[in-house]
Amino acid sequence: MTKKIVITGIGATTPLGGTAVETWTALLAGESGATTLEQAWVAETAIPVTFAAQARVKTADVLQRFEVKRLDPSSQFALIAGREAWADAGSPEVEPERLAVDWATGIGGVWTLLDAWDTLRERGPRRVLPMTVPMLMPNGPGAAIGMDLHARAGITTVVSACASSTEALVNAYNRLQAGLADIVIAGGSEAAIHPLPIASFAAMQALSTRNDDPATASRPYDVTRDGFVLGEGAAALVIETEEHAKARGAHIYAELLGGVVNSDAYHVTAPDPEGSAAARAMVSTIENAGASLADVSHINAHATSTPVGDIAEYKALRRVFGDLLDGIPVSATKASTGHLLGGAGALEAFFTVKALSERMAPPTINLTSQDPEITLDVVTTPRALPAGDLLALSNSFGFGGHNAVVAFRSV
Repeated sequence: MTKKIVITGIGATTPLGGTAVETWTALLAGESGATTLEQAWVAETAIPVTFAAQARVKTADVLQRFEVKRLDPSSQFALIAGREAWADAGSPEVEPERLAVDWATGIGGVWTLLDAWDTLRERGPRRVLPMTVPMLMPNGPGAAIGMDLHARAGITTVVSACASSTEALVNAYNRLQAGLADIVIAGGSEAAIHPLPIASFAAMQALSTRNDDPATASRPYDVTRDGFVLGEGAAALVIETEEHAKARGAHIYAELLGGVVNSDAYHVTAPDPEGSAAARAMVSTIENAGASLADVSHINAHATSTPVGDIAEYKALRRVFGDLLDGIPVSATKASTGHLLGGAGALEAFFTVKALSERMAPPTINLTSQDPEITLDVVTTPRALPAGDLLALSNSFGFGGHNAVVAFRSV
């Protein structure tokens, strides 16, 4: 029998705020998290892009000193978001053997890895920290949450580029449906604002180059869009069966209807220009939820602000919804947060859940001249969603041709 799966806790640390509440408030206010980078390495490395969307609150201001010292920033972000989500869910009493973690990252401990390489070259092998490997492992963030909360039903990490944490949500849903856990903490984190990833993304012309105006650099669907803005942070959701949530009197934000993961098998960085596999993922997600296309009331799009990516996703959406798409409000929230890579899907799932629970679609900032080839109803100021039963999609697509879509329903 299919179980109802619900969201009971949300946590985040992002370029817009140090908590989920602060992040949501700043998002609705139309703020941008993109700022000029002031670290010494910007000038030292002469990187061509000198801005990013950095986490607004430093992890050292939240975590204990030993946690900052022993964890890569990607794990520090994860621990902050995971703890907030757990507290928001009421710190539920659950047997450790019935608690699991489904986490995600796109890159993992890049700061730890590259700092250790510099130490090895400059100071020799004796100065390399013994915790280097545990800190750089991509499963480090999920493990940090799992050990913090004593999750013994399993800790799984997905690494599928920018689709990673949406895929983690799908895995969490499937784990709960299979009866392998009562509660799952799912989400994703990324901490890749480092000169090497920036230089690499810039070399492939994926990043915006608006060094003189970072706050308006991410502009999904705009005719002048020129690339994404690299972001960092984490978002976490506490997910459980409705039966378990109601038995403990938990507040329920929304229902998770599941999702679908597939692949383009087209190109390692470019999406299928026709969006056929992405379209299949959306259709299958809606069908598996027992819903129809006409039931979809809101979409949080992947929308990275790249010339190629935005149009491909639009074609996929149009392929799926046809004329119905004209009546569906679409939010492209990376305009405010930047692109958290492996953490993006979880962050945007959080936004989708809040949009349903508060019946308010968040705005897409910086859209001043919409691309005439992308005829979407883009939300540019906070927009009230209608009363009644609402269904929303959150899309994520990643390098390697990964596609992941999740659906949520209002409660």
